[in-house]
Amino acid sequence: MIVDSAIYRDGHRTEGPEDLSDALDAARASGNAFVWIGLYEPTEREFDLVTEEFGLHPLAVEDALKAHQRPKLEVYDDSLFVVLKPVTYEPDSDAVSSGELMIFLGDSFVVTVRHGEGSPLKAVRHRLEQNPDMMRLGPTAVLYSIADDTVDHYLEVATELQTDLEEVEAEVFSPNDGGSRHTASRIYTFKRQVLEFRRATGPLALPLTRLAGSGVTGPGVPFVHDKAQPFFRDVSDHLARVNDSVEGLDRLVSDVLSAHLAQMSVRQNDDMRKISAWAAMAAVPTMIAGIYGMNFDHMPELHWVWGYPAVILLMAVLEVLLFRLFKRRGWL
Repeated sequence: MIVDSAIYRDGHRTEGPEDLSDALDAARASGNAFVWIGLYEPTEREFDLVTEEFGLHPLAVEDALKAHQRPKLEVYDDSLFVVLKPVTYEPDSDAVSSGELMIFLGDSFVVTVRHGEGSPLKAVRHRLEQNPDMMRLGPTAVLYSIADDTVDHYLEVATELQTDLEEVEAEVFSPNDGGSRHTASRIYTFKRQVLEFRRATGPLALPLTRLAGSGVTGPGVPFVHDKAQPFFRDVSDHLARVNDSVEGLDRLVSDVLSAHLAQMSVRQNDDMRKISAWAAMAAVPTMIAGIYGMNFDHMPELHWVWGYPAVILLMAVLEVLLFRLFKRRGWL
């Protein structure tokens, strides 16, 4: 469905024709205006009108309708197609979720298609409308503001994940709970959250580099204002910080997992030593009782009057000696 649509002339929102074709013609006729159409999870039938009026490429339209795309930048004859993956952090469940945001840029128009609950564009539109100087850059200003807002949210999510990782580290190295199964499950879940985050931030580096005018395909991208390149370089720098943080998180969580597994192995070895020590202590009286356990006519050696008490005393002495030996070595 269409969430919002407007004509922006000379950096200000104006009332325009309700018909999309008339709105686009009016924007192109003025020379300093553009149309911004915002859609949320449109159906194929709803999107057909926008596709026809703005001449969007069918491959890009198919991607926008089906979603499940990686961040990318595609240049077509009549438009520019950009895919972003906004990421949100759920503090109640400590979970990372991602949506999808498709942006079509062309001659005097910009169309945004949003999938998922993350990153609503109402706040972005409002901030742009409060900044006419930025709005005079046309559709490029919309693309920059959306990219900047998306990457800023990446920074916030990276900070939250860093806090969660510190909590996981404290739990792993806790003397009481470091070896629990819950800890292993939490580490694995956290690693999946980092992977989900990485899928959103990693592929976006190349599109932002191209928009900043420093890509391998040339100094600029069609339908993007040249004056906007410094702004995209700033967003690209912020994204580089995010990707560095994601790389660090991924390495650290792998190290934490390795440390947890090592602790589990050490704890199992300690348990095996304790079990072996108690088994050794039980074996001594078992062995002696196996030889002299049938007490008749004073045993042992059948006729020793003090033989039975001596065997009991010997077992007690050996048990005490073994206990002290294993205790000194840390086995008990």
